[in-house]
Amino acid sequence: MPECNVCHNRCNLKNGDIGLCHARKNENGVIKSINYGVVTSIALDPIEKKPLNLFYPGSKVISVGSYGCNLRCPFCQNHEISIGFGKEYDGETRYITPAELADIAENYKAYGNIGVAFTYNEPLIGYEYLIDVSKEVHARGLKTILVSNGCVTRAIAEQVVPHIDAMNIDLKGFTESYYSDVLHGDRHMVMDFIEYAFQYSHVEVTTLIVPGYNDSDQEMEELSKWLSSLDSGRGKTVIALHISRYFPRFKMTDVPATDVDKIYHLQKIAARHLNNVFVGNV
Repeated sequence: MPECNVCHNRCNLKNGDIGLCHARKNENGVIKSINYGVVTSIALDPIEKKPLNLFYPGSKVISVGSYGCNLRCPFCQNHEISIGFGKEYDGETRYITPAELADIAENYKAYGNIGVAFTYNEPLIGYEYLIDVSKEVHARGLKTILVSNGCVTRAIAEQVVPHIDAMNIDLKGFTESYYSDVLHGDRHMVMDFIEYAFQYSHVEVTTLIVPGYNDSDQEMEELSKWLSSLDSGRGKTVIALHISRYFPRFKMTDVPATDVDKIYHLQKIAARHLNNVFVGNV
């Protein structure tokens, strides 16, 4: 059985099987993206909503998403299009070619749009579409943005990263147990992706603080210290961290929303190592 090489799941798929991400399928021995060009959500957003605070602040971006995800976060706010469906997505969609999406972005330049942001679900599981759209967008003099959980192999990262101008990458926590047991992800793969992407693109990082799971002072100290180490030779001001407040969602409704004071407390800890630490959802 061929093995999918996109992420940590490394699904072995028989002919006709769909991967854990719900977006890749073995078709006659070849693993293909089945969400290519399939758009479930599209909107013109402030760039700060990605969140990106240090990349063209005050501008807007066409945000687009498909379906599927390679993690299983129990608090996912977009679970209807990411993982909250059967093996094959049957919700409302719209097919948009790469050239058509780039044209949409260009048509909204008058409204402050600077390009296209791949977001809402996990974009990298359909990396082929990202690359094709990015080429069209860049041909029109516009920017590309990736909002991702960062759980992707180096082989895929090397194909995608050169086409992306800015990224917000989730570093959801800094312990093995949280990533493997709760999120079903791979922390070291995410860290490797952040480190690699940081060499080529503008990178900002988001950590959603979930009470009792990743909210300790020690964890924030270690996470922010590691991020600051990436700035070696470029100055402490380069990378930004967004510390975001969790709210009960999806399958995690028994954990209360993060205390606002906790968010500001963790911001102070992160600020020991980083010049740009922002808070969200407060």
